[in-house]
Amino acid sequence: MDTLRSMLLFVAAAIAEIGGAWLVWQGVREHRGWVWIGAGVIALGLYGFVATLQPDAHFGRILAAYGGVFVAGSLAWGMALDGFRPDRYDVTGALLCLAGVAVIMYAPRSA
Repeated sequence: MDTLRSMLLFVAAAIAEIGGAWLVWQGVREHRGWVWIGAGVIALGLYGFVATLQPDAHFGRILAAYGGVFVAGSLAWGMALDGFRPDRYDVTGALLCLAGVAVIMYAPRSA
């Protein structure tokens, strides 16, 4: 159950962080204005909170593993919202990152 909770929290964190960064990007680079930027800043703050809900108590481990989720999530976000089409190297890199997440977070460890 902790593994499922952890994975769902990683997805929620990715949505908040990537979504927040995308909203800021839209506000600044696409000239959509301060409301978009403000919403992005709020989402980025929410990301910081969501990361604290992970069952593992080690900040470094959580953030290191989240880095892999961020890589894969960013590519997926670009596909869904910006028409980005990853090539085989993007996909391979993202899969390697997710494999790293699995090793860092879910490998059996002695207490």
